[in-house]
Amino acid sequence: MSDTRSIQLNGESRTTTAPDIAALVRELGLAPEKVAVEHNGEIAPRSQLSEIALGEGDTLEIVHFVGGGEHAQPDDDTWTVAGHTFRSRLIVGTGKYKDFAQNAAALEASGAEIVTVAVRRVNVSDPNQPMLTDFIDPKKVTYLPNTAGCFTADEAVRTLRLAREAGGWDLVKLEVLGEAKTLYPDMRETLRATETLAKEGFHPMVYCADDPIAAKQLEEAGAVAIMPLGAPIGSGLGIQNPVNIRLIKEQSNVPVIVDADGLTILSAHPELVADREAPTVLTPHAGEFARLAGSPPGDDRIADTRKLADRLGVTVLLKGNVTVIAEPGSGPVYLNVAGNSWAATAGSGDVLTGVIGALLAGGLPPGEAAAAAAFVHSRAAEAAACDPGPAPVPTSSSQILAHLRTALGSIL
Repeated sequence: MSDTRSIQLNGESRTTTAPDIAALVRELGLAPEKVAVEHNGEIAPRSQLSEIALGEGDTLEIVHFVGGGEHAQPDDDTWTVAGHTFRSRLIVGTGKYKDFAQNAAALEASGAEIVTVAVRRVNVSDPNQPMLTDFIDPKKVTYLPNTAGCFTADEAVRTLRLAREAGGWDLVKLEVLGEAKTLYPDMRETLRATETLAKEGFHPMVYCADDPIAAKQLEEAGAVAIMPLGAPIGSGLGIQNPVNIRLIKEQSNVPVIVDADGLTILSAHPELVADREAPTVLTPHAGEFARLAGSPPGDDRIADTRKLADRLGVTVLLKGNVTVIAEPGSGPVYLNVAGNSWAATAGSGDVLTGVIGALLAGGLPPGEAAAAAAFVHSRAAEAAACDPGPAPVPTSSSQILAHLRTALGSIL
């Protein structure tokens, strides 16, 4: 028949009467909105699948998401990467499960908000085979497409281009392996892929060797997060080179906010923040301050806070009914009079940390960011305590979070 044409589909020869890509996808029993298509080496935009005609000898790849990926315990605090804010620090993989239903159940039980996913060819011989998106809703959970199994920069970039077309995600996990036995990264290819992805608007979280120089190059190339290899994958050996990991942390130019247990670690290892050029803010309460400074704050909280800021070379926010914010040197000291203890409820410090981080990301100097955040935080806590009605008891951190927008509006 004149309407029949021969094509290469997912590496195999096939004949079809479909006039365009959308028709071909439906001919295979697949839903166009659940797959991504590469047509003759170029990503075919999903919105144009019905407009791209098929020709004799065309080559197509049709892919979707399958299990394949990574993982800690959900908490009330938040962390942010590339503008995405999450409460759980657990990243759940989607490989090695019995089926997608078990994977979805494990994800729900864990409380994780991110799943790593691999991009694989669809099974054109069995179009009714289940897909991950049928069990884990990408509108509710962040998919983190990864490049597991890629050994060149070109393979990795191609994979993530398809992933973005399939789901629209720019936040991706990049790994370019050097060889299959140890799964060590090929740093030359990893850097090349990072440069290309960053130029194309991706936000790559990059798996890399524990090499401080390579990590710095990746950051400069556009990586939004560095994930250095602590030991051979699956070895259970833990961090084998803590010196290199510490150097990677110290040289990072991204802002750092230290709270809670991080302050306890810092009290034993103050060198971790020494000589950092990027903004660094510590947010201790009186007990944490005592561990950092060697003694609790005295009657002159302003002088004590300034002294600690000078000694560590960082901005210090000392929490209290009167919160003191001091920068190192001779800059201003900021005071925030809360007038109540509602902002001191469990988990609310994580909200404060998140606000500081957002203001730092917006370009405010660390002292101003911390001072503005303390004010907004206390206003939000007061509003939360009065909703649904006044009550002289601590409110919850989630209620404080819900009132942040209103509190921010009060200073803009």
